[in-house]
Amino acid sequence: MKILKINPENLRGSLGAISEAVNTIRRGGTVVYPTDTVYGLGADATNEKAIQCVFGIKKRPAIKPVPLLVSDLEMVERLAFLNKKIEETLLAVWPGSITVLLQKKFNLPESVTAGLKTIGLRIPDYKITHYLVVQCGCPITATSANISGQPPSNKIEEVLSQFKNMPHTPDLVLDAGDLRFSEPSIILDLSNGKPTVTRVGPVNKDKLFEIIGV
Repeated sequence: MKILKINPENLRGSLGAISEAVNTIRRGGTVVYPTDTVYGLGADATNEKAIQCVFGIKKRPAIKPVPLLVSDLEMVERLAFLNKKIEETLLAVWPGSITVLLQKKFNLPESVTAGLKTIGLRIPDYKITHYLVVQCGCPITATSANISGQPPSNKIEEVLSQFKNMPHTPDLVLDAGDLRFSEPSIILDLSNGKPTVTRVGPVNKDKLFEIIGV
């Protein structure tokens, strides 16, 4: 498990580390990275072997789907069915700490969605993370960097301690220090026409519905 320190306030100074993270993900590896919520565990979501590595590292049950980070609406359109109303909603809530459930297209490994007809997507409001996804050119897993059943964390030492002495560990860690405290992202379900919140998070539910005009 290689650890590279980065400065989230200095994208240019972190380009070398981000480039190594991009290459790791493109090769089918796994990367711990900072986000606008908690540390995430990233892999190429189009690579079945990489997805299985994520499940193995986290000891995550295969019945649990994996949320993804995307770079823009063009990438979303490759993964999920959109209409004008949904696009308007996505533009209103992204970038930000809101994972949106959409009806999926069948062009990703089934393990990503655990066989469900929906997929959870998000554009992060965190410059370095968004740049990472853009440079990868593919959706990356956005599951929290923790052992399944343990709490996600914004503190790098807590993240590292969970993987210590484990048989399977991430290939690379982008160490941005302790992140600003935030809960994991809120989940907004747009897959059935009527918007519903299935997990609360750092965005107030009433404020969210006000933003999207519900």
